[in-house]
Amino acid sequence: MSGQKRDYRGHARHHEPRDRQQHREPPKPRQPTVRNAYTPMFERFRDELDEHHDRRERLAKASRDVTGLSKKIIFSLQRVREIQSDLPDDISNEMQSRLAEAATLLSSVAGELQGINRWRYMRQMSCIEELMEALTFAHYLRTQSLMSFDNAAQTLRDLSTRSAGPDKEDVAMQDDAGALSNAPSPAEQGEKEAKPFISLAEDDYLGGVFDLSGEMMRFATTTAALKGRMAGSGTDGSGRDRTIVVDMQDLGSFFEMLPQQHTKSYQIKMSTLRASVLKVEKLGYGLTVRGSERPKGWMPDTDEQEQVLED
Repeated sequence: MSGQKRDYRGHARHHEPRDRQQHREPPKPRQPTVRNAYTPMFERFRDELDEHHDRRERLAKASRDVTGLSKKIIFSLQRVREIQSDLPDDISNEMQSRLAEAATLLSSVAGELQGINRWRYMRQMSCIEELMEALTFAHYLRTQSLMSFDNAAQTLRDLSTRSAGPDKEDVAMQDDAGALSNAPSPAEQGEKEAKPFISLAEDDYLGGVFDLSGEMMRFATTTAALKGRMAGSGTDGSGRDRTIVVDMQDLGSFFEMLPQQHTKSYQIKMSTLRASVLKVEKLGYGLTVRGSERPKGWMPDTDEQEQVLED
């Protein structure tokens, strides 16, 4: 005996006769979409939203790639062992190659970041902050000074208007005077000014300088462990030794003097900056004050430094 099919209530399901199924009425046709005076307006809204989401995805993808390239540049720069000297050829070539790739990505999305869109998609373009960290770190290693906002903005403009390629000139870096090392011809300059470029926001610049303090702290720790002294060269205008400790203290003081923002991200960056300055100060204290009491090659321990300072 075959099983009985039942519905979800448990009732026996009866099959309709075949002839009845054949004479069943066809489904009613769908009613046409009603259009009125407001329909074109909402269709434009739909198209604008679709364009917005597509643009946001493109910018987010380019931003992820530029962020990865910026981190690779920073990793390469951490192999430098001296401040205020030319970068080694292998590191310089690797850095120029990464910047050329970043220039290709930035120039591909520069046209979509004009006008109000620069601020509308600022969150998606978080790579600018990471790029500023890499550029300011390279500038500090070469000149032992902080890259100015104008120089950083000009460098970003050059990157976002450069058509990268294997036969193109290397991405120009700015020297101490802020002039480009590879100055373009007047014709190339006019063509570049006509191209859309990415403007530098103050928040992106400050965020990159905030993160620069962490890279300076790592650089100070590495060079001190390898050389037994704090990195730096020469003296400043007051005659004191210009080491990375002094630079970190000045950087921290400048940020303390700025008008404070009460956003969560700003307070976290300020806390990280203070911690980085304190770590470098402890490292310099251990090498300068107590280093003479220790055997050659000794490095201060973090726990021991904290105990000494507390005493």
